[in-house]
Amino acid sequence: MSDIAGESKARLGITGLDDILAGGLARGHLYLLEGSPGTGKTTIALQFLVEGAQQGEKGLYVTLSETEEELRLTARSHGWEINDQFAVFELTPPESLLDSEQQQSLLYSSDLELGEATKAMFEMVDDLRPDRVVIDSLSEIRLLAQSSLRYRRQILLLKHYFARNGATVLMLDDLTSDANDKTVHSVAHGVIRLEELAPVFGAERRRLRVLKYRAQAYRGGYHDFAIKRGGIDVFPRLVSSEHRTRFSREPLSSNIPELDALLGGGIDRGSSALLLGPAGAGKTILTLHFARAAIERGEKAAIFVFDEELGLLFARAKGLGIDLEKMRDEGNLLIEQVDAAELSPGEFAHMVRDRVDRAQVKTVAIDSLNGYQASMPEEQSLLLHIHELLQYLNRQGATTFVTVAQHGLVGEVQSPVDITYLADSVLLLRFFEAEGRVRRAMSVIKKRSGFHENTIREYQISSHGLSIGQPLTNFQGILRGMPVYSGSGRNLLSDYADRPIAGDQAT
Repeated sequence: MSDIAGESKARLGITGLDDILAGGLARGHLYLLEGSPGTGKTTIALQFLVEGAQQGEKGLYVTLSETEEELRLTARSHGWEINDQFAVFELTPPESLLDSEQQQSLLYSSDLELGEATKAMFEMVDDLRPDRVVIDSLSEIRLLAQSSLRYRRQILLLKHYFARNGATVLMLDDLTSDANDKTVHSVAHGVIRLEELAPVFGAERRRLRVLKYRAQAYRGGYHDFAIKRGGIDVFPRLVSSEHRTRFSREPLSSNIPELDALLGGGIDRGSSALLLGPAGAGKTILTLHFARAAIERGEKAAIFVFDEELGLLFARAKGLGIDLEKMRDEGNLLIEQVDAAELSPGEFAHMVRDRVDRAQVKTVAIDSLNGYQASMPEEQSLLLHIHELLQYLNRQGATTFVTVAQHGLVGEVQSPVDITYLADSVLLLRFFEAEGRVRRAMSVIKKRSGFHENTIREYQISSHGLSIGQPLTNFQGILRGMPVYSGSGRNLLSDYADRPIAGDQAT
């Protein structure tokens, strides 16, 4: 074996999984990796051995279920050539057991086969002296053992044998012979379970959980992962309390004086703002104004778009005087098209965190939460995921804008999900009818960090951009969509008819 006594952990070569396991697998122990066929066990095992080879360690893949050629084919699909990186030992039944005329009649062939397989494996290990060993799979050993007692003794034999040799062993179990058999759980030093979920629509979702890791703290709970060319990508569950950054909490201007006045000076750095309103009210346009203001301050912004094709968004924004393509090409704006049907919540949180950490993004827009909700396998987890994400962004000093499209246009309007208690500020956008026209109004209904106006202001979206008027003091019932004029003077935007209305450009 190579001289690795000074290293306490054997990394798997999967950054997210190594992070969950606090650095990797403690050396010299036996671990169980279990999951149904297709969940990614073989890929993780191959990465485990490839990582060892890159560290100068000897590896051995003992296969009882797949052929050596099938393993090499799997490796090539990820761009790996494993010819010289580790040894593959294809453990096949002895020829005498394959020939019906030579099979023993006085002894069960399974007894002979298990003994022959174990002997051949030990001889290979004694000859190679590997640092890392993969045994694929335990289902074959369980079937050969025939009884739970003999199976447990066989696993204990493997554990003590490899412990004497100092190898780190990863055993795979496809759960096809007995999914309820917990024999190896009590024997193994650690247990990792892989799961695959099939939503009603969209790609399959995969997740893993560490069930056991003796004498070692690890990141608990479920963690999303994906199988891609190049191996497994694991996205550790985001825990916002682990990430804190010092920053100055100050109000940030939108560069629109009337909007800043409505917000009591602006949106505070390191806080979250929720933009609520029906489709077409202008939620996206508002987030673009805040993103442009951040870039004009010399900061970077990121926009994650769930609901709209980027080409259309670029064209709409340019018609309002906001050149998103130019900001992106200059490296100040990171804009991502998010496909909710193909992305898990954990992968999305990882994407946001990566942009914030690497590019030092200080303004983040998620458009919209409706699309984010569509990416969730179960709705109950939505609030927990968004809570951790918003808290993480707040603690990084990033200002976050989240849009939610409400159902309905005028009058009765309802939200698909209520996260107003999670956001630090809430802007409410509404349509209302006055003087024979459909108009728009906004108000701030919540701001945790300080004063804000309790007024309602009309706003317009036109080819000149966003225009906000004075408080509408002469109307009652604007937020219900059916206002009643109660004043002696007219305080609607006076130049409304002189400007071309953007219409469908506001969303």
